[in-house]
Amino acid sequence: MDRSSFYLIAADSVVLLHLIWILFLILGALWGRRNRLVKGIHVAGICFAVFIQVAGRSCPFTHLEVWLRSKADPSGGYAGSFISHYAERLVYIDLPAPVILTLTILLALMCAWIYFRGRGRG
Repeated sequence: MDRSSFYLIAADSVVLLHLIWILFLILGALWGRRNRLVKGIHVAGICFAVFIQVAGRSCPFTHLEVWLRSKADPSGGYAGSFISHYAERLVYIDLPAPVILTLTILLALMCAWIYFRGRGRG
C-alpha cells in the first residue's frame, strides 16, 4: 500500500468514526439512561457539540480528516472514495450554521429531557 492510499483510507475511517459519533450524540441518551459511563460521555459530547457550534468552530474529526486528505494529495485535491462520498453527505450536512446551531440546541434539550424524565424511575 502506498502512502497516499494509507492516508485516504485513514481519512475515510475518520469520516466513518465521525458519523458514528454523530449517531451516538443523537441516540446516546437512550443508552445513557441505563449506563452511567455512557451518560457521562454522552453529556460531555453534547456539551462539546453545543460549544463548537456557539463558538463557530469545527469538530476535531473534521480537522483530522482534512489533514489526512492533504497528506494523501498535497496539491490540495479532495479526492474521496465511495465511503466518503456518502458518509460525508451525512456528516457535513449542507445547512446554514444557524440551523445547525438550533438543531444542536434542540438535541441537547431533548437529551436533557430524556435523562431527567428517567430519574424518577426505578
